[in-house]
Amino acid sequence: MRQRFTEAMKEALKAGEKRRLSTVRMIQAALKDKDIEARGAGRGQASEEEILALLQKMIKQRQESVAIYDQAGRRELADQEREEIAVIQGFLPRQMDEAETRAAVEAAIAATGAASMKDMGKVIGRLRAEYAGKMDFAKASGLVKELLPKG
Repeated sequence: MRQRFTEAMKEALKAGEKRRLSTVRMIQAALKDKDIEARGAGRGQASEEEILALLQKMIKQRQESVAIYDQAGRRELADQEREEIAVIQGFLPRQMDEAETRAAVEAAIAATGAASMKDMGKVIGRLRAEYAGKMDFAKASGLVKELLPKG
């Protein structure tokens, strides 16, 4: 994945794609921070799962910014954030659709033996381990709440 970032940066530089270049540089800077954090914890470099989580976090931050800019009538800033989202999403694996997510949540509930909302952490933990970067965990969390009995 790190190699893909480097190649994307070179391609954007050659093609003169300023937005793509700045976004890839931003990803690399965030990754460097993540690596420093991981080394501080004695783990070496950030793992692929951590990189995927970082990219998803960056997308979520930009989606929040888009909503704020749209409310404030700052269309040019909202468009800039949308362009960055598109670039970042290009590095993520294909996202699971609603039916795939539901099937994965049901399988995780069955595999963990979850019987109530108290077991939600186990289910989400299993989903994160198996589907990092492929699933919208906010939606998955809602499905888990819907499928697990209260109690």
